[in-house]
Amino acid sequence: MKDKSLHILITGLVQGVGFRPFIFRIAGKFSLTGWVQNTNENVRIQVTGKPENLESFLIFLKEEAPPASQIEEISASETELIIFPSFTILESNDFSDGVTEISPDIAVCDECLQDIEKPGSRLDYPFVNCTNCGPRFTIIEDLPYDRAKTTMKSFVMCPGCREEYEDISDRRFHAQPVACSRCGPHYELFIKGKMVSDNTVVIVDNVSECIENGGIVLIKGLGGMHLACDAFNIKALEKLRNIKNREGKPFAVMFRDMESLKNYAEADPTEEKSLLSWRRPIVLLKAKSGSFPPSIQQSLNAGLNLLGAMLPYMPLHYMLFRKLKISAIVLTSGNFSSEPILTDNNSALFQFASVVDAIVLHNRLIFNRTDDSVVRIMGGKERIFRRSRGYAPAPVRTSLNTEGIVAFGAELTNCFSAGKGSKTFISQHIGDLQGVETALFYEKTIDQFMGLFRINPSLAAVDMHPMYISTKRGLDFGQLPVVHVQHHHAHIASCMAEHHLDEKVIGVALDGTGYGTDGNIWGSEFLLCDLNEFTRVTHFEYIPLPGGDSAAEEPWRTAVSWLYKVFSTGFLNLDLPLLKDNDAEKISMVIKMIDKKINCPLTSGAGRLFDAVASLLDLVQVATFQAEGPMRLESLVQDGCTESYKFLCHETIAFDETIRGIVEDIRTGIGKVTIATKFHNTIIKAIFESVNAIRTREGINKVVLSGGVFQNKYLLEGTTDLLEKNNFEVYSHASVPSNDGGIALGQSAVASKRRELKCV
Repeated sequence: MKDKSLHILITGLVQGVGFRPFIFRIAGKFSLTGWVQNTNENVRIQVTGKPENLESFLIFLKEEAPPASQIEEISASETELIIFPSFTILESNDFSDGVTEISPDIAVCDECLQDIEKPGSRLDYPFVNCTNCGPRFTIIEDLPYDRAKTTMKSFVMCPGCREEYEDISDRRFHAQPVACSRCGPHYELFIKGKMVSDNTVVIVDNVSECIENGGIVLIKGLGGMHLACDAFNIKALEKLRNIKNREGKPFAVMFRDMESLKNYAEADPTEEKSLLSWRRPIVLLKAKSGSFPPSIQQSLNAGLNLLGAMLPYMPLHYMLFRKLKISAIVLTSGNFSSEPILTDNNSALFQFASVVDAIVLHNRLIFNRTDDSVVRIMGGKERIFRRSRGYAPAPVRTSLNTEGIVAFGAELTNCFSAGKGSKTFISQHIGDLQGVETALFYEKTIDQFMGLFRINPSLAAVDMHPMYISTKRGLDFGQLPVVHVQHHHAHIASCMAEHHLDEKVIGVALDGTGYGTDGNIWGSEFLLCDLNEFTRVTHFEYIPLPGGDSAAEEPWRTAVSWLYKVFSTGFLNLDLPLLKDNDAEKISMVIKMIDKKINCPLTSGAGRLFDAVASLLDLVQVATFQAEGPMRLESLVQDGCTESYKFLCHETIAFDETIRGIVEDIRTGIGKVTIATKFHNTIIKAIFESVNAIRTREGINKVVLSGGVFQNKYLLEGTTDLLEKNNFEVYSHASVPSNDGGIALGQSAVASKRRELKCV
């Protein structure tokens, strides 16, 4: 058969993942000639060869693509026959405002780990990488992805690296961060602010010794600084908490390997797959009972039955574990409480030189700051809780036109998004915008995204809350038309966009706080909605929230509000731990606040109900970290108990009888495990009965679950199971957080639909 020529366009995550060398190799495998080229929009290929070889080439391209690549679409069209002498890689082309996807950072590969143990310029070199691994998003400044547009541009390749970079048969061919000890970045060790060594072996020896002796070390990583210490040293853990001003929030633990990890936590095959993936997230696992001494477990993860575990992902991590005798270190973000992770060397030295035992810095600029990502396996799927390193800035592909839509997200756990065609690029985790440094990080990252993804903003989407920093930023952003989206509608729309739903659904949004259309605090919303609008069908009954926002930090306040509602002042005579743990005058003050309606906004927040029950069970009276009460409640739950408490579903969902039942169980000595499990079962039944009533009335069978409360594994799995057994189609988050980190996607989806319907 005669030769023919094809022109092929490939979109998706196909740059920075070794895609062009892969194309070059398979073109050779099938005796094809032509070229491959990166552009700012896609990868383009022109190939000539025998028809059967071209067919095999396309099949191989789809089935054998590099592990970190994600092909969205392959478009192939026949052209006039073009004869080429060979197959070549053309220089990148930047010809439009379109963009291709940017690879997240990729954990170091096994081949590169072998290189750091071989004699040569990469022996003990902690920045080894190739086309299959290494920094990507954190170093990129612009597209297309070439070295000159990354923070590696200041490092001139030595002859050896240049030869590898230009050798098509080498796995470092066009690996933009390629470097070695002769020409690349390097680490320096600082003690008390003074540089004492730039020798990697010396640095690793000193850091290992410091950690094993109970010291705290600040280490610059891929997307920011980390603080590290011995995970088994109680004094080191206490010192680390003092440094970070972080009283109770659990720490993430990095283990030497899977074998070590399994001594301390349970990991099923799906969890193991996430742990070992090239993304290397923190995975929330069930801690093995008794694996840590009680004092260590309390200081490490607040005594919860969950452990945030991860495996090494940088060459330096592996080099440290080669020297360390211990099998695990705490590796937590290098910052002070409420501030973003540090990236700047001078700031790190200024802030930490006097409070840590050693600082290890490198001289490669971090352009895009990223925290470690957090996931949990629920219902057999990986669910992202914090979307950052390894996941950002991969877009969410929607069925909507989000072109030019900038969605500014929520106030807490913020991420923002920017639309390009049908893709929504969600930022890395930003954090809580109430801190000055985090707000500055937010502003800077918005500017960087606008440039990097060549966004031409045409529409802003913001939360309805008028006082949110994110809302104010959207209102001031380029004098754009603005779409205001109710918080819980955005939650449901986010999950709908993730699953390409564009129809009427029953939405269940459970979280702590969201500004409602009636001016009250919402957080347990049963909505009949599509992407354009919603009707609030029912919700948990309102209750006064004494002290407003401070009640989230002091769950006893909400518990008192519930007790006063159910028992009036008679609750003061009940024998409850809450009454013994809290000052009588404070409790009396809260009652007066409720009576006089002083700083007692009404809330339907599901998170606050969980807080109240946690307080009643004496699990937490004053929270030391966000959602501590709900997390401690979930930590108690055990399978096997099918009992629940009474509740009422009328115009609203009332839990007075639930509270009565819990109080009665406490007074009769029923165990906390049983009470916590019965409470969770009650919420699951309340969700089902409310949703079932809506289906009966409206004939809608699709249920969308969203909101931070659905990060509760028992609740999500139990709710999903009960609904599916009753023939509902259930949708919940996986690739986008169900917490407020997913709000921007929902805002973008609503804005897109309203623009389509000309409602803007």
